[in-house]
Amino acid sequence: MKGDVPMRSFPRHLLRGRFQDPRVRLAGAGSSESRTQGGGDSRATGPIEDADPRRSAAARRARGFWKRPLNAALLCVLAVLAFATPAGAATGLPPIKHVFMITLENENAADTFGPNSPAQYLSQGLPGKGVFLPNFYGVTHESLGNYVAMVSGQGANPQTQADCMFYSDFAGGATGPDGQALGDGCVYPASVGTVANQLTDHGLTWKGYMEDMGNDTTREAALCGRPGLNTQDNTQKATPTDQYAARHNPFVYFHSIVDNAVYCEQRDVPLDQLQSDLQRPWTTANYTFITPNLCHDGHDTGCADGEPGGLVSADTFLRRWVPLILSSPAYQRDGLLLSTFDEANGDPQSGKADASACCNEAQFPNTPNNGGPVPGMGGGRVGAVALSRYIGPGTVSTQAYNHFSFLRTVESLFGLPYLGYAKSPNPGSFGNDVFSRR
Repeated sequence: MKGDVPMRSFPRHLLRGRFQDPRVRLAGAGSSESRTQGGGDSRATGPIEDADPRRSAAARRARGFWKRPLNAALLCVLAVLAFATPAGAATGLPPIKHVFMITLENENAADTFGPNSPAQYLSQGLPGKGVFLPNFYGVTHESLGNYVAMVSGQGANPQTQADCMFYSDFAGGATGPDGQALGDGCVYPASVGTVANQLTDHGLTWKGYMEDMGNDTTREAALCGRPGLNTQDNTQKATPTDQYAARHNPFVYFHSIVDNAVYCEQRDVPLDQLQSDLQRPWTTANYTFITPNLCHDGHDTGCADGEPGGLVSADTFLRRWVPLILSSPAYQRDGLLLSTFDEANGDPQSGKADASACCNEAQFPNTPNNGGPVPGMGGGRVGAVALSRYIGPGTVSTQAYNHFSFLRTVESLFGLPYLGYAKSPNPGSFGNDVFSRR
């Protein structure tokens, strides 16, 4: 947000005349302000000193503080900086404190949001409630590299581009430019952080809700479900009773999360817990990541349980869960919902696979081709829809964004440092083109 900054962005402690640097505590500043008794003239009666000698002494120190030219100049500089900082956050973002993300699978924006889309709720209903982002991009092929990027800012490597059929430990560990872990493998070292770790470190909460996780505990556990380290991933293919896929659950690919079993199991949970968690603001996580099963995310067509799959089943999933989110107290108070896809499939006009990119996406250091099996720099144009009380309904932003952009947006909203490619090269983040209401 540029231009004049509303008065509410000026720090209240400066408006009260207090300099709250922990090295210079002026707890009584202003306490000896001239006052009168019985409505008399303060110039005649003089100031009334505070009865508490400690506060009176503080007031004298405060007066001395302001008489020092260096200190007065410092306060002036702070005042200028305060007026230069937009309200709510350094980037001028609205005061959103609950973020919901629903990630679907493998669709091109032209198919999903075109006039003949079988997903009418997603393509017509939801854009009418928020902003349509036609130029939202995946960052790689295939799925897992995108999910890893969404939560960590890490670029893909050959194993994540191949969806980690074997749940291998990451080999390497040195950190290269742009905060990238250098090496190859699936489960990133504990030194590689995620937005989940950041939220915890800042006293905030997160949860991943995974549909079907634990339906068949011979495939995966019901909490923090993942293969054994350095073993075959048996969740790669759906069954009629369990269509959970570990590769669509980004949190289980980081030692910084899975090495603490209790920590992971309390936060990486089955989707059926979401409805009860939405009932109260204090049980709704600040960051909620929702992964449908392999049928409801549109990945499979002709699903293992007999459902049609594709955009038809994805739309049915959204019709059930999005209204629950939108009616929740946390969303209504200060929420943001993003629904998007991990990567694009073939372009419907040319028939060619789409590995296009945007947003200053760099060449990843661990792979010769960002597009993985598809020549190109990214994961193709997938499109997205974002909803919030701070977003004008029925709006469109043609600004280009990708998964790194949304990670940067989330980190900005919560005042977190930028991770990996969310920081550099700058992929951009949602601005007034998205948050058009205040």
